[in-house]
Amino acid sequence: MVSILSLDGPAARAAIPALAGILVDAVAHGASVNFLAGFSQAEGEVFWGGQMAAIEAGSRVLLVAELDGRIVGTVVVTFAPQPNGPHRAEIGKMLVHSSARRRGLGSRLLQAAEDVVRASGRTLAHLDTQTGSAGEALYRARGWTEMGVMPGHSLTPDGRLAAATFFYKQV
Repeated sequence: MVSILSLDGPAARAAIPALAGILVDAVAHGASVNFLAGFSQAEGEVFWGGQMAAIEAGSRVLLVAELDGRIVGTVVVTFAPQPNGPHRAEIGKMLVHSSARRRGLGSRLLQAAEDVVRASGRTLAHLDTQTGSAGEALYRARGWTEMGVMPGHSLTPDGRLAAATFFYKQV
């Protein structure tokens, strides 16, 4: 049974170990999500702990996918804080644990994130992903529009420079 849930501050804090495990798995499987090979559970917990203030303040929404009661996917919606950006939101940390991929969870998480953006009154969402990744294929399939590709945007976990593709969607 799959559920997509929004976690409030206390629930998000309680989920930090599971969230960190998903992030560690993503890095271990080559996802270019800001971290390099050897990324540990403890580092993942520090990362997610650093997200809690924004989640508790409501400037960031954490959605998770649960499969049979276990958190196996994440996506974060961050509302633009700038006075000239009350209509924008960024989608990030769109991750599905390797053990739960190819079941439509990424698509369901992305739809839920779009729904959060829409419900907030925001009308424009944007994101970036490693060029050639499964995420890129998902965003294209879900109707996101490519803005462009930046070569050498970031390092992959094994230290190679990789391009990133930037997308937007009016919701």
